[in-house]
Formats: sequence, C-alpha cells, structure tokens
Amino acid sequence: MQVLLFTGKGGVGKTTAAAATGALAASQGVKTLVISTDPAHSLADALGVRLGSEPIEIEPGLSAQQVDAQERFERTWREVQGYLLSALEKVGVDPLEAEELTVLPGADEVLALLAVREQIESGRYDLVIVDCAPTAETLRLLSLPDALSWYMKRIWPVERRVVRSLRPVLNRVTSVPMPTDVVFDAVERLHAELAAVRAVLADAEQTAVRLVLTPEAVVVAEARRTMTTLSLYGYRVDAVLANRIIPPGDPWRDRWAKAQEVQLAEVEESFAPLPVLRVPYQAAEPVGLEALVEVGRAAYGDLDPTGLPPQGEPMDVQRTADGFTLSIPLPFAEKDQLDLSRRGDELVVTVASWRRLLTLPSALRRCDVTGAHLVDGRLLVDFVPDPAVWMTT
Repeated sequence: MQVLLFTGKGGVGKTTAAAATGALAASQGVKTLVISTDPAHSLADALGVRLGSEPIEIEPGLSAQQVDAQERFERTWREVQGYLLSALEKVGVDPLEAEELTVLPGADEVLALLAVREQIESGRYDLVIVDCAPTAETLRLLSLPDALSWYMKRIWPVERRVVRSLRPVLNRVTSVPMPTDVVFDAVERLHAELAAVRAVLADAEQTAVRLVLTPEAVVVAEARRTMTTLSLYGYRVDAVLANRIIPPGDPWRDRWAKAQEVQLAEVEESFAPLPVLRVPYQAAEPVGLEALVEVGRAAYGDLDPTGLPPQGEPMDVQRTADGFTLSIPLPFAEKDQLDLSRRGDELVVTVASWRRLLTLPSALRRCDVTGAHLVDGRLLVDFVPDPAVWMTT
C-alpha cells in the first residue's frame, strides 16, 4: 500500500496532477483510489464524472471519492455537537444560530483526515492518492494531529478531572448542562484516530507528498515554504511536478518559455536531489480518463508513478565526542525565521508562523542544549549530558 498526497498553490493544477497520476497507475494495473479533501470539489470535474461521499468505481482498478465534510461531521461528532447545542439553547441562543456555532472551525480538515485513514485501512487499494486543498489548508491539515496530541497530553486530563469533580455541584446551581463522559470519550476517540492517521502519513516507507507548481516566481516561493513546513512536521516529499510548461513557438510563447526556463533551472537546483517532473501545457483542457492518462505519461515518462525512491535523510540523532546532535531537515529555512527553545522533555522548533513540539528521546531528555546552527538545509541541535541526572535514570 502506497499513499501519495498532492498539494500546491491554488490554481497550479494540483487536482489534475493527482487525477492524472491515479489514472496512469490504474492503467498499469494498480488498484487505485483518488480521494479529494479539497472543498472546491474539482476532482469530479477533472474526471468528468459525478462523485459522492463514498468511493465510486470509475473503471476497473480506478475509484474516486469526494469527502463530504458535513455528512461526516454529523456522523462522527454527534455527541459533542449535541452537548454544545444543549448548552447554547440553555443560555438563550436561537436554535438555528446554535446549529451554525457548533460547526467547529477546522472540522473539515479533521474529518478529511479520518476519511483518508478509513480508506487506507480498508485494504481495498494498492495506491491511495489524496488531492489535498491548497497549501495553507494542507499544512493546517497535516499539523492537526501534533497540535491535538499536545493538548490531549497537557490540558485534557486536567479539564476532565475538574469537570468530573465539579459536575454534581454545578448541576445544582446552573441550568447549563455539564459535559458528560460520553462527550469526553468522543474527544478522546478523535484524538486516538488522528494519532493513527499521523502514524500512517509520517511513515516515509508508505507515504509521500508531491508538490505541484507552475514555473512562476511567486508559486515557486510558496512551494519552498511548503517544503520547509512539511519537513518540520516530518513528512517526506518525493517529487516536484512543474505543470503547464509552455513550448517555444511564436515570439509571445518564446518569451514565456524563456522566463519559465529561468524558474525551472532554479527549481531543479534548489529542490535537488528531488526529481522535477515537467508537464507540458496541454493543447486542450485535460478532462476525462483518456486525457488524464496522457498527462500522466507526459509527467512520469519511464518512472513509476506509484512511488519514487526516498531522497535526503530524515530526522536523526548522532553521537558526538561531547554528547549528541539532533539533526532536523529544514530545507529553505532561513536563520532569521527560526526560533528554538526547550520546555522540559520537549524541544520547541518554530519556523516563520509554524511551530512543532518535539518530544525528545530518553537520552536527550537528560542533556542540556548547548547550541544550534543551520547547515545545508538541516537544523543541528547540540546536546551535552547533564552530570546531575545522566547516571540517575
């Protein structure tokens, strides 16, 4: 089982690239599902078929699905929503307004992850391709499991104990219902499911992200930032798809082609050793399976569309003469965008507006951080054993 996530700036042809990869893989005998988490619902348009909230077989070996966030919200979050509705109605909120207020921010992203996990674990497919939302939404989607995990470990146990102890008193002095164990259990169940999703998506042997871009300066800049953030959260990128390459011809096209070549040269140099797959501008809009297979062939040539060899080293710990060095891949990161701090057993790494809390392995927990520096797209954090605790545990 392989999992491929396609993302890129809005309008670069991300959905077409995902659908073309799926169509090509299916034509080669790989049982494939293409699932879209993009609220724009463009996957159905690219395939030229109607899609529903469950997988639909388009042809033997190729299925597609469009996540219906509202339907899954009602099915998955019923207990929590029921409590919130009851609480809001007790304080006089109009029922229709209460219904809108209980659609929690970020619910689309959460339920999209659960839908992806459900199909991955079904065992029905050899390849699952995820047509993600544009990059900002995708990064929020992929960072959710880490954020919720921190909350569940640090804050949730305290909240649950407090509510359990105060519920008998508060129920006598206020008409607002206190959350029951059923509500708490629903949140904990969601946390467990998202943790399982995280384990699948961070498995470099099974899952990879493919960045789709067009050779334009603004788009390339966003792709670099996306690469940095994906690396921060431990997701592997295995290829870059450069879409809509304009061939030379008349003077107008020649100017565009030359400008694109400048950007493509920069992309190939800066994203190396990742393969940069060039997709020429099509003579007509690629809609339907036949057109999509042709796009896939143009993109991959003789390469296997289902999985490309891993490039670069993941996060690791190396022994040094003085202690240890934690090496974190952060391609394209700049020193002035980086911030690093230590909180107990965690290392807090911030790149621009994105932050990740890394739980340190046992050996590093008993060490002091003595320095950090960026070298060739990797953040190297130096640790020296703390004599006061090194031999005590």
